[in-house]
Amino acid sequence: MVGAAIAAALWVATRLSNVVIPLMIGIVVSALLVPFSNWLQRHGWPKWVAVIASLVAVLAGIAVLVFLVLWRVQASLPRLQHRAVAVVEQLQHFAKHSTLQLPTLDVDTVGSTVRSFIEGHAAQLEAGFAVAGGGLVDFGEGLFIVIFVTIFTLTGGRRMWQWVVTLFPRKAQPRLSVAGEAGWQTLTHFIRIQIVIAATDAAGIGLGAFILGLPLAAPIGVIVFIGAFIPVVGAFAAGALAVLIALLFKGWVAALVMLGIVILVQQLEGGSFTRS
Repeated sequence: MVGAAIAAALWVATRLSNVVIPLMIGIVVSALLVPFSNWLQRHGWPKWVAVIASLVAVLAGIAVLVFLVLWRVQASLPRLQHRAVAVVEQLQHFAKHSTLQLPTLDVDTVGSTVRSFIEGHAAQLEAGFAVAGGGLVDFGEGLFIVIFVTIFTLTGGRRMWQWVVTLFPRKAQPRLSVAGEAGWQTLTHFIRIQIVIAATDAAGIGLGAFILGLPLAAPIGVIVFIGAFIPVVGAFAAGALAVLIALLFKGWVAALVMLGIVILVQQLEGGSFTRS
């Protein structure tokens, strides 16, 4: 019976992923904002004002981080393009003169192939852009759900959970109520630890990029911070990006040093929080 209920819940979640995923994100964001909102309320702020202020502060912080990344990337884009071309030319030279007889890459041929592909698949690409536009609409809807869930979870989350508990048999209600409280405390604790982990990774890797003289040290730190909240692939992708930027701007030696910094920071952070 329990297995069937879980299977049914998973089936509904997959069918309503456009709603379920923003709902879960909203709950996570609520857990993130609880300490700040409670702190404001303890200092005399009305609940609604404290909740809105917390949410606006988070959105403003995200906007500042995104602006910082875009601004620095735009400023470094000409150098980035130049270095990318230089690295490709170095690889071509190595492949041409290497004793391993590696195949060479003709950039002009690749460009012609790409143009031919675009011209021959224009309709499919237009359809892809239409799908991307629909994705933006879905993103807007999801963002609205996240904000809606966050506000109402922070203002009346306890009452909503008490109402959900009443939907279950009376004998199970006390245990469900306790389980919900414990789960919420665990989630808020996890979010706080994850913030510290993300900040540690961002500071360590960003500082390493700054010491190496990379022009995108600040955006690297921001991307590492955001990547820490993406399960499994986030930290790996952010670290790989830092190594790639070091390769483009400073060469192989700097890239290897950056790789060592990424591994060292993540190992130190992982070991520290595992022991704690």
